[in-house]
Amino acid sequence: MWGHLGNNLINLGIYEDIEQAVGVCGMNLRTLLAQEEEPGLGNGGLGRLAACYLDSLSTLQIPAIGYGIRYEFGIFDQEIRDGWQVEITDKWLQYGNPWELARPTEAVTVKFGGYTQAYTDDEGRYRVRWIPHQVVKGIPYDTPILGYRVNTANTLRLWKAEAPESFDFMAFNRGDYYGSVADKMTSENLSKILYPNDEPLQGKQLRLEQQYFFVSCSLQDVLRLHQRCGLPLAALPQKFALQLNDTHPAIAVAELMRLLVDEHLLDWETAWEVTQKTLAYTNHTLLPEALEKWALSLFGRLLPRHLEIIYEINRRFLDEVRLHYPHGDDRLSRLSLIDEFGDRSVRMANLAVVGSHAVNGVAALHSDLLKKTVLKDFYELYPERLSNKTNGVTPRRWLVLSNPRLTSLICDRIGEGWITNLDELRQLEAFGEDGEFRSRWQQIKLAIKTELAEHIKLRTGISVNPDSLFDIQVKRIHEYKRQHLNVLHIISLYHRLKNDPSLEIPPRTFIFGGKAAPGYFMAKLIIKLINSVGEVVNKDPDIRDRLKVVFLPDYNVTFGQRVYPAAELSEQISTAGKEASGTGNMKFALNGALTIGTLDGANIEIREEVGPDNFFLFGLKTEEVYGLKAMGYNPWDYYHANPHLREVIDLIAEGYFSHGNKDLFKPLLDTLLSSDPYLLLADFQSYVDCQDQVSQAYGDRDRWTRMSIYNTARSGKFSSDRAIGEYCEEIWQAVPVPVEVPEYEQAKAGLQICNVKF
Repeated sequence: MWGHLGNNLINLGIYEDIEQAVGVCGMNLRTLLAQEEEPGLGNGGLGRLAACYLDSLSTLQIPAIGYGIRYEFGIFDQEIRDGWQVEITDKWLQYGNPWELARPTEAVTVKFGGYTQAYTDDEGRYRVRWIPHQVVKGIPYDTPILGYRVNTANTLRLWKAEAPESFDFMAFNRGDYYGSVADKMTSENLSKILYPNDEPLQGKQLRLEQQYFFVSCSLQDVLRLHQRCGLPLAALPQKFALQLNDTHPAIAVAELMRLLVDEHLLDWETAWEVTQKTLAYTNHTLLPEALEKWALSLFGRLLPRHLEIIYEINRRFLDEVRLHYPHGDDRLSRLSLIDEFGDRSVRMANLAVVGSHAVNGVAALHSDLLKKTVLKDFYELYPERLSNKTNGVTPRRWLVLSNPRLTSLICDRIGEGWITNLDELRQLEAFGEDGEFRSRWQQIKLAIKTELAEHIKLRTGISVNPDSLFDIQVKRIHEYKRQHLNVLHIISLYHRLKNDPSLEIPPRTFIFGGKAAPGYFMAKLIIKLINSVGEVVNKDPDIRDRLKVVFLPDYNVTFGQRVYPAAELSEQISTAGKEASGTGNMKFALNGALTIGTLDGANIEIREEVGPDNFFLFGLKTEEVYGLKAMGYNPWDYYHANPHLREVIDLIAEGYFSHGNKDLFKPLLDTLLSSDPYLLLADFQSYVDCQDQVSQAYGDRDRWTRMSIYNTARSGKFSSDRAIGEYCEEIWQAVPVPVEVPEYEQAKAGLQICNVKF
């Protein structure tokens, strides 16, 4: 979420007034804003997308609640020691959270483990009772999410786990002092830390417990709110639309059925109709490892009733499939909610699709690939369910608050309407040929780059030239995002400069940022490679500051608000067909950065909007990626055929960037040369050639600035307001509910800012 203060001041329309008042007190507002702890409640772009959507829901005056967990410790803080990532506890709550309101009277209870009992109710109907091994209490904490200059404040409701009884006096009196607080400690672990390392079994179990905890709390809350209005449960889809943000909350399908059938005693058919009409599912990934599956042994032990419900859903669903495909045994196997191969498991993506009335991808290419690959069988069965909703970002956070200088220039020229209707940025196109406007644009970019250069010096000790090309790649560290392809280009450029010091290229500052999952060794090794290459390049007197490599630690929203406005080149270089959408690519373009990228995710739509002449395209297309792999891709062929690539790989292998240690980066090179699953070697030469085009374009500053202006001017499609509008119209059937407060408006009109000196 990042800090709330700055965003709230913007959305209330009082930022400038408060800035003036704080200045009178002898303080700087932006320095003050930096003191607010960032709530690290999400795991990357997916969590940040949810935050953007909450902002847009409020701005569009759509009644909404965002549900999640109130993690005591959010995603880890990252330090870099000797080039390696080190995870540090994120103590974002150590001084409390002034924005939240605890609601202990709204607490709910959540069950775990135990067993089930079948019984017959008074009317002779089959029923099941869940006898749990453990019960946990969920306490809601509410944070208001304000809309931009409207009277709507929606709610972010986060759940904290507590034991029903904080202290066991019986155990204490027996002298079992640890046992007297054991339940409290075990229960509170559920909301203690965001996404533990799930390599060990304990980590997997805790992750599943967390997912079920927040889903159960949230669904109980929804049903309570619905019944508080005196409405029958069968009418739930008319009042609530519940969107599953990837597979993490997919257990909601089984939990809503359990609540309706077991707790509220609806018949199965009615409960299933309510569940399907209420739930919708957004898929955010094409990566098989990210489509969650849970081993039946773990799932059944933790959620015995849910496993029974899933079996029953699956039985009825497969009967339906057989009616469509009488001889489709293979298809039945693929569609089943239970993976019968190897260690049997529950397929959460399949559960989400079957239990929802609508399924969507998050970029045009992604949605198309879902239909052709991951969800192909489901698309053939339910073609009407699948649609596309391209992601978006909020311009309030990612331009107005992050880039006040550029915001001021834009407002001077075209007014403020674009802040809630981003398509109005198109009016900026007319200023692309205005020399005075381009000059102002350049001055603003240089001022922001200078500030970032000062921050880099403070954080890393590395001096960078603000006049150099700021080439930036910030995102989660993952092999498919190909930060190591970027590094191969840096080594290539470095090697060319060493061999030919007269080579004419503009100076470049390569800036990286991102966190690797704690258990992801290869991603951590990529971070080490970036820092090791930087250590050599930055100190080489032959290069004379023509190249600098910086890894800025602890990538988060605060970091992003510094980096996106300063960027001139945005690296969006994932293997085609691997990135679902991306939102960093949109934030960069909105702030005037040019993109170098593949035809992957939302890159395709960005290129369509800004124009091919204002986008640096390289690499294999998705169908070419599939075709190359089908033919039997051999990375050694590219290594032997390209002397330049071979020199780059050999420099790493020989220990040039590791103080002579030839083993340090061997696992990375072995993967590239043996299998290269993300086709770095196949795309290498195309990428290097495209980077040469970047250097040539940057040499003509007027041309570059014009391209930068067009990127901002044509970013209107990528507003989260547009995306939420599509969800409202095409999936949720939700309409705005304006809140009129006449007395408040009159009072506000009568307010005057007093120039009080303290």
